[in-house]
Amino acid sequence: FAIRVQSTVNKKRAMRRRTAWNAAGFGFTMLGICWAMIPLYEMYCQDTGSNQTGGLDIHKDYGPPPSDDPKVSERYIRLEFAGTTGGDLKWKFFPEQRRLLLAPGETALAFYKAINLTDRPVIGMSVYHVIPPEAGIYFNKIQCFCFEEQLLNPQEEVDMPVFFFIDPEFAYDPRFDMVEQITLSYVFFESDSKVPAEYANLNLTQAK
Repeated sequence: FAIRVQSTVNKKRAMRRRTAWNAAGFGFTMLGICWAMIPLYEMYCQDTGSNQTGGLDIHKDYGPPPSDDPKVSERYIRLEFAGTTGGDLKWKFFPEQRRLLLAPGETALAFYKAINLTDRPVIGMSVYHVIPPEAGIYFNKIQCFCFEEQLLNPQEEVDMPVFFFIDPEFAYDPRFDMVEQITLSYVFFESDSKVPAEYANLNLTQAK
């Protein structure tokens, strides 16, 4: 009987160890998937008009023509905005408006604000996602800051614009007949790029 009890205890310990290793493996796998998705996000962001050169002066210079179809022009969508930071980035980052109401094909301009809360220059980079995810194919950015490195001085704050429209085809997709709200969410992470030495020295000089 004692041997049988010990055998059962050993089996339970082995099961707990396997469960712990499986959970750890799952965590590392998900982390790897997140990092692996960054190049795909970059390609998507580039395809929809984001400037990959580090500035905001390159963008698609067109918008969709206005639609005379009431199915489009009278279909209003509520755009909700969300923003947060990830990792160890000590910034404050948030949308400057909670929501916008617009019709498919109507261009809109929204702003996010970022504030560097540290006493050193910090480079950040953002990713974004759309909810529901299926609506992402209809979300067209004319100008945005996703995957653009943003360098902020100590305590500096900046306004970052997002100029966009919802493709009119959204109104004809039966999957969204009952969808009245889309959420645009950005997450800022600290970039592993090094702050240029001359930039850091400039700030040290200004601080003296």
